[in-house]
Order: sequence, then structure tokens, then C-alpha cells
Amino acid sequence: MRSLLLVTSLVHAALATVGVDVSELVDESGWKCLQTPGGQGPIEFSIVRVFRSTGHADETGTETIKAAHAAGIKHVDGYMFPCVTCASSPADQVQAAVAASGEVERLWLDIETFDWPSNPKSNEAFVTGLVDACEQMAPACGIYSSAHNWESIFGSDSATYSYPASKGLPLWYAHYDGKPSFSDFVAFGGWSTPTIKQYLGDKTSCGVGLDYNFMPAAGVVEACGWC
Repeated sequence: MRSLLLVTSLVHAALATVGVDVSELVDESGWKCLQTPGGQGPIEFSIVRVFRSTGHADETGTETIKAAHAAGIKHVDGYMFPCVTCASSPADQVQAAVAASGEVERLWLDIETFDWPSNPKSNEAFVTGLVDACEQMAPACGIYSSAHNWESIFGSDSATYSYPASKGLPLWYAHYDGKPSFSDFVAFGGWSTPTIKQYLGDKTSCGVGLDYNFMPAAGVVEACGWC
């Protein structure tokens, strides 16, 4: 894995940025190790979990975000894994996620198959509530999903439910093909162009469990909202 990532970094250095996402506590030394040749080299952006599927803020998220900033990660975002079956509303969950995020530039809403009801319309209403609350409370918002997850959650309506895309939220999609490119992307949910691709998952480097993400260098300027 390490050799693949090092080659990827060299080949795409002028064309792409390297990012990781994490769902566990990473301290400053861990972030610094990840950015050495023993890890995978410079990291342009990181995305840290700040809300868990249990319906509670991730207690490790805030410290991990602080550590990423201290280690010199250029751009730090947060992501929330909402709880569809919890009593708390989408707005309450977003509020808790934002409170746990600290200094992040964007909050990504993780929309993937996990305990979603079989009613596509109620699922649409829940996600719409997340999007509306996020736009009110977070610095910026985005959606994490995939074509498979979108269809599983919204069923036959998946081809027409495009509320997040219609609001201008960028897409971070998942496809673990090991390829740092958008050549595999198939439009869904109203998105014709993604912003980030999660292309390697469930990896370990410097003792940290993480996933690897790709973004074209142009994407930093055109879609990320960082500049």
C-alpha cells in the first residue's frame, strides 16, 4: 500500500491533492508521522468524524481536528454520520456536529446505507432537513455518498431526488478501486461532477486507521470553498 501511495503522490503531484479521512483519535504526532515519507507524504486536506451513527457527537473529533491544525494540515473538514432512527431531529444532530467540529471549513453529511427506513419519501425528508440545518449552522456543507448508497436509500426516487445538488452542495463519493481519478464516476443525485473521491478504504499508516481521498488540483479552486 505504501509504495502505491508514494507512486500516486509522485505521478499526480501537479494534478491532484492528497487527503485522508479518519474516524478515530489522531494526535499531533500521528498527523506529523502521516506526512513523512514513512507515512505517505504531504497531506493537503483531512476530514474528521464529528458525529456518530449512535446519535451523539464524536468525543474524539474535536481533539483530532485541533491536532490536525497543529500538525500543519492545510485544510480540515468534519463529517457527520447521522442517526435516522434516533429521536433527535436532523437539525439537533447537525447542531451537535457543528458544536463538536471546532474550526473546520466544511461539514460533510454522510449518506450511506445504515439503518435507513424502507420509505424513500421519509428518507428524502430527513436528508432535506439535514441539508437545510447544515446550511444554516455550518461554514459550508457537502454530501458523502455513492450511486449504490443513493439508490438503496431513495429507491426508485433516487433518479429524481437531487435536493442537495440543487442547493449547490459538492459531492464526495466512494469507490474503492484504488484509482485516484474520476474516470469511474457515474452521475447520480443531480451531480454530474464530483469534488472528492474516496478511492482506498480501511487502511492503516503510522498506526492510524484511515481512508485515502483524491481531488484534482483544479477542484481546490473551483469547488472546495477553501480559497
